[in-house]
Amino acid sequence: MKKRAGSKLPWLFLALGLVFVASVELDVRLRENAARAIDFFGSDDDDTPRIFWSEDSGAPPIVPKGVPASFADLAERVSPGVVNISTERTTRGGHPLEQFLPPSFGRPSPSPQQVPSLGTGFVISPDGYIVTNDHVISDVDRISVRLEDGTELDAEIVGRDPKTDIALLRVETDQELFALPLGDSDAVRSGEWVVAIGNPFGLEHTVTAGIVSAKHRAIAHGPYDDYIQTDAAINPGNSGGPLINLSGEVIGINTAINPRANTIGFAVPVNMAKSILPQLRASGHVTRGWLGVVIQKITPELVEGFELEEDTGALVSRVIPDGPADEAGIRQGDVIREFGGKPIDEFGDLPRLVAETPVDEKVDVVVLRDGKTKTLRARIAELEEPREFARVSTEARSGAKAFGLRVQDLTPDLAEQLGVEGDGGVVISSVKPSGSAERAGIRRGDVIVEVDREEVGDVGDLEEQLSEADERALLLIRRGESQLYVPIERDEG
Repeated sequence: MKKRAGSKLPWLFLALGLVFVASVELDVRLRENAARAIDFFGSDDDDTPRIFWSEDSGAPPIVPKGVPASFADLAERVSPGVVNISTERTTRGGHPLEQFLPPSFGRPSPSPQQVPSLGTGFVISPDGYIVTNDHVISDVDRISVRLEDGTELDAEIVGRDPKTDIALLRVETDQELFALPLGDSDAVRSGEWVVAIGNPFGLEHTVTAGIVSAKHRAIAHGPYDDYIQTDAAINPGNSGGPLINLSGEVIGINTAINPRANTIGFAVPVNMAKSILPQLRASGHVTRGWLGVVIQKITPELVEGFELEEDTGALVSRVIPDGPADEAGIRQGDVIREFGGKPIDEFGDLPRLVAETPVDEKVDVVVLRDGKTKTLRARIAELEEPREFARVSTEARSGAKAFGLRVQDLTPDLAEQLGVEGDGGVVISSVKPSGSAERAGIRRGDVIVEVDREEVGDVGDLEEQLSEADERALLLIRRGESQLYVPIERDEG
């Protein structure tokens, strides 16, 4: 069994965008239309996500002769862009005798406990954007980033994508940060030298070196598996750190290890991150394309049963009624050989390609049916999946922060996830551990609908009302189907 390279073990498995049938069938409700409407070269539309990282280190590769005598120059060059990430999560442990107490008995209130965790990240833009793994920062109350010079900064989650285990953070600082350029993971070849820098077991800025052992590894994390395998030492705490080529460019995000070996680690290709990061910065989540088929791997037995000449492609075992594939004329038993002009060599290629396709785009799908090749045209739909409960920074806003709260606007999607009615209010995304709001019983996910008997429409209203409040404020909280008034005190600490 494999484990995450982060300190949160075992892995937080990525939620599947595909439906598995038997052991190999997949519902190709597919992935991220990452490149959709993303103008990497600029646009007059201010709302269009743009590239916000560099892609050329400007430095010639440090080419070793034979076995490198040293990686010291490379490590010294890139280390300022690598950060250590520490997180805290508050849990409440129950009393050991609580299970034996009758419901009417006054049970002791569990005391909060802080659970620390460690990981790694790297800076991708001088204004404070940092990449790490989603499992490093998932479901935590506080994130702290430590730079190489010892500076510690609070970080906020900009966006998360659990399905590819990528997260984007940001820190506020007056100084420009040293950003690592992102390389081209598609151009990387097996056998090339790479360096990993991270925070294994809390040992800051540990440098390890090795080679790219293989590419396109699937390790049963989900439908978008496409990992780089490396023998550079990766351990718990390395999660989210960079895998760097000899030009000092990031070509992977260290993510997972095989616990039965110390020379088998896996990194998310940086090109996958490039297709996701603009969406995370723009909206906090990723939109994926959906074709609407269930597929499976073509085995030698299926080659014989379907009288195929080769085992390439993806076998369609089911077509979702009224989905894009159904409307395009794709049928059960078809073998999809090409999608959007790109060959489907392995059945796992199809989920990645569909996910990257913009919603509403029409794509040619080449299928093999009864020994004949047919070209069909499908209009890609959006994969419907729950949005992550991403936190939106209120660090610069004194109102909510002063009362130990971080908040975000309540959207219809969030209201549905939280099981609350109504279209107004602000949802609490985190509560300061042991602060006055937590002591008052306020929880993450509560919706603030009033402050001091005045209605709250959005985050701006709340910030203004709490900024004008005295040392105490009376909140009207909506929690599920109930509402309650909760007085809270200002918490400047």
